[in-house]
Amino acid sequence: MDTLFIPNENDFRRWIKDAVKECLENTPVKSAHPDHPPEEPLLNRKEVAAIFRISLVTLHDWMNKGLPCHKQRGRVYFIRSEVLEYVKRNHRQSFKGSLDS
Repeated sequence: MDTLFIPNENDFRRWIKDAVKECLENTPVKSAHPDHPPEEPLLNRKEVAAIFRISLVTLHDWMNKGLPCHKQRGRVYFIRSEVLEYVKRNHRQSFKGSLDS
């Protein structure tokens, strides 16, 4: 006849601890890796509009024309480097003209 093993609370704790330890040992650390730069904070619509001194209507127009944005929980966010790259690519002439006057 086979013996039935009934685990107790300490057995479960040990199993969970071992599983978490194994998972952490096998997961690479992103921030210590030179190939993975730290994540940029997300900017909201008002912050981006303030950086470029434009209205929210103009920002919305830029979004319709391809400005990269990220939607989370019904809100719109931007990554600074993506926004700067977009402006360099698409709006250099309009800023150059407004800065000359």
